[in-house]
Amino acid sequence: MAKAKNFKNTETSPSPFNFLISVPTFTSLLFLPTKNTRKQNHSSSCTSSSTLLLLSLFFTIASLSLLLLLHSIPISENFNSLSPTSSPLELASFSTLLSSDNVDDHNDKPKLSTSVIMPLPIRGLSRNFSEKEREFWKQPEREDYVPCLEFGIEYRKASAKISKEKRRFLMVVVSGGLNQQKVQIVDAVVIARILEASLVVPVLQVNMIWGDDSEFSDIFDVEHFKKTLQADVRVVSSLPSTHRVSKQSVESEIPFNVSPGWIRAKFFKKINEGVLILKGLDSKLSKNLPPDLQKLRCKVAFHALKFVAPIQELGNRLAKRMWIEGPYIAIHLRLEKDVWIRTGCLTGLGPTYDKIIIHYRKSNPEFLTGRLNLTSNQRRLAGLCPLNALEIARFLKALGAPSSARIYYAGGEPFGGARALQPLKAEFSNLVTKEMLARDGELSPFLNKSSALAAIDYIVSLSSDVSIPSHGGNMAKLLQGHRAYVGHRKFIKPNKRAILPLFEDAMISEAELGTVIRKLHGRSQGQPELRTNKRDRDVLAYPVPECMCRGCRRIF
Repeated sequence: MAKAKNFKNTETSPSPFNFLISVPTFTSLLFLPTKNTRKQNHSSSCTSSSTLLLLSLFFTIASLSLLLLLHSIPISENFNSLSPTSSPLELASFSTLLSSDNVDDHNDKPKLSTSVIMPLPIRGLSRNFSEKEREFWKQPEREDYVPCLEFGIEYRKASAKISKEKRRFLMVVVSGGLNQQKVQIVDAVVIARILEASLVVPVLQVNMIWGDDSEFSDIFDVEHFKKTLQADVRVVSSLPSTHRVSKQSVESEIPFNVSPGWIRAKFFKKINEGVLILKGLDSKLSKNLPPDLQKLRCKVAFHALKFVAPIQELGNRLAKRMWIEGPYIAIHLRLEKDVWIRTGCLTGLGPTYDKIIIHYRKSNPEFLTGRLNLTSNQRRLAGLCPLNALEIARFLKALGAPSSARIYYAGGEPFGGARALQPLKAEFSNLVTKEMLARDGELSPFLNKSSALAAIDYIVSLSSDVSIPSHGGNMAKLLQGHRAYVGHRKFIKPNKRAILPLFEDAMISEAELGTVIRKLHGRSQGQPELRTNKRDRDVLAYPVPECMCRGCRRIF
């Protein structure tokens, strides 16, 4: 595996005290919300500037005192274990030790701060980078936004009854790939809340394309899922014996964009009569929900859906192996055979490969999900096709990515094998896959388990310095929102409609192309964007303002 040598030894080993004074929870303690009878909007400051000044002074003195105290005693094993390669969960756990918010006698009630899935920390850059390269690695301004999942008083009052519900039960069957299933699970929890019902742990439908028969417990930590949501919805592993012979209503014909009112009107009577089973939840629930239900969606996606330990631990190890070499890019390349079949697009690999895809598409017309009235080229120019390896390579060069950059390839086996990746490999030789990063036997438990492999890709992509999707979809949406939720880490979504005509214009020089593309994506770097600026934006991709607020107490 090729490695970028200039990334090695560019950082000095950080003192354990650096981690101590940089932990987000520590600074968040400075910004506890003050009591105020006036209603404040999401962007208002929680404290006056004079109070902040005094608190900052107090924090500085307290920090120095603590450092002097720690310096006088031997560094414990806990501090030694917090190396620059500590896993996301190790760093998150360490931060909770410093937070007084987590001192709680109720050990069976996990704090959100211990459940949020955190990426590896951002590090400083080597001085060897050019100005353009440093700009590429530079993180967007987070504008003081932090997670804050404080539910309203009416929601909390209703929770006392809903969280103990033992009469109404909702079962759901979720389909598709891992991230499609995750989004449906998020919506299932919200629907259970709307119907004031207990939720049976969702059933993962066998994936017909990849042949993956994984169950919920194979991918997600069931007990963590239950405990994290115990104040919102009662989650049970299976139907109680009293309900196994009850009347069961199966609903699979659900229209798109349904409201909470529609859900209650359609299903509340049925679920009162027994057990309600829902199928086909993909994109059915409205994106414009009341604020408390939006917060619940964030809580499920970014806190409750934690991967089981074997998956999480391997994902952490692979992320560390990328991270210790220097900053890296994660690219979710959608080059699998089924993607080309479903989108109705051409592969860019030549007539031989395109004929294979066209044959499969004609044999299985139900797989085609793109617009039927467009040609392949029209689909591509409309931004409906994934960027291929050559287009991604040109896009990265135009953005200013150094040719020595390490790139993590997230995705399944590309149609066309190594040939499909060759144009990207030619420009960026340090292209790495999970198979290349893993050591002997590490991936063996997950062979032929597409959901587990996709989860590993998700973990490594979440920890990257820069994340770029080649196409839309559920993984892109979840990564965009998750990276925003943990600190608005750089996420560049290609404007395909704008850049593809530029790629085909032979009159534009590479320098001009770079200038235009960097300008086009200046406001698409992962900086905070209000979900409410555009209708039907998904809170899972745009957690501001419902799930994040500015300058207030960090709630996670």
